Amino acid sequence: MLLLPDLLWSDGALHAGMAVETDAGTVTALRPRAASDQGAAPHLLMPGCTDIQVNGGGGAMTNSDTTPDGFRRIAEAHAGLGTRWILPTIITDHPAVTEAAAEAVMALWPDPNILGLHIEGPHIAVARRGTHDAARIRPLDRITVDLIARLRARGIPVLLTLAPELADAALMAELRAMGCVLSAGHTAANTAEIKAGLENGISCFTHLYNAMPPMTSRDPGPVGVAICSGAHVGLIADGIHVSWEMARIACTARPVPRRTYLVSDAMATVGGPDFFTLYGQTIHVQEGALVNAEGSLAGAHIDMVTSLANAHRAIGLPLAEALAMATDVPRDVLGLPRQQIVTGTPLADLICLDETLSLTEMPNV
Repeated sequence: MLLLPDLLWSDGALHAGMAVETDAGTVTALRPRAASDQGAAPHLLMPGCTDIQVNGGGGAMTNSDTTPDGFRRIAEAHAGLGTRWILPTIITDHPAVTEAAAEAVMALWPDPNILGLHIEGPHIAVARRGTHDAARIRPLDRITVDLIARLRARGIPVLLTLAPELADAALMAELRAMGCVLSAGHTAANTAEIKAGLENGISCFTHLYNAMPPMTSRDPGPVGVAICSGAHVGLIADGIHVSWEMARIACTARPVPRRTYLVSDAMATVGGPDFFTLYGQTIHVQEGALVNAEGSLAGAHIDMVTSLANAHRAIGLPLAEALAMATDVPRDVLGLPRQQIVTGTPLADLICLDETLSLTEMPNV
């Protein structure tokens, strides 16, 4: 059967006038459309989204259910919402919890939907901890370095979010040498400190604006340095963590194209019930936001398809840029190949969006 999408997104480019031949759940050919072609006509055919900051989904949380079954449950919840690949994110916790999360990923590896592990904390600044538990924060140490070494020895991608101003430069260099991606986040660094972090191996920034000092006219700090750098920068596009105006400033001021990517920062409520438990506290969705008892945002209640629609419609980015932010750029962060629609691509890896950029069912092919 033929798929005749209005638009097709593949390997960083948006195409029109293409026909996709399929058989037995697989793409068998991709060619220009002919006048005589007849088939299903979705508006937009694309590879599923990639999300490299996922704390939970489907009622499960990475910190609470550090088991292979728990991680699969989270991945399946997001797959049902259009995100085919995730990086489970374990936030600040006791070393045993982080180790259990790593063990879960290693037990699943290789997994068709789970790309590796994102360790967000515990090596962060207390002053910028957000919802992270202050009692579990500690400096970067050999415990984490050795755990990441075990993951990297298996070829498993690892993203580590830390406050670079508090991290030992030698340990950071060791992590970079083994291929761990270092991201600045939950940081209280000043401008000089964040620039030093870039020199010491930081190549990424976690959820720009959030858990960072505000940018001022004389001290751009992590936000300003990130925007003006060539590093990869993550952004939560829910209109709650960052206003649309501030998101537009960040996205349009980048000096190097396609270095900004979307993350959901999703919690268990995405594809699940409207509440979850974190550090023993029950947190509910309230007007689209997740807020803990201290008034801090506790992750986000959004999926990646909605995020890319927001990037295009609310932030005002060209459609191709919004699509790249939800597909290709997150993979670039981890050094993974971009997803393509080519002969042999499983249809299960693809999604369809309608004119409003909402997820629709794949035609029965």
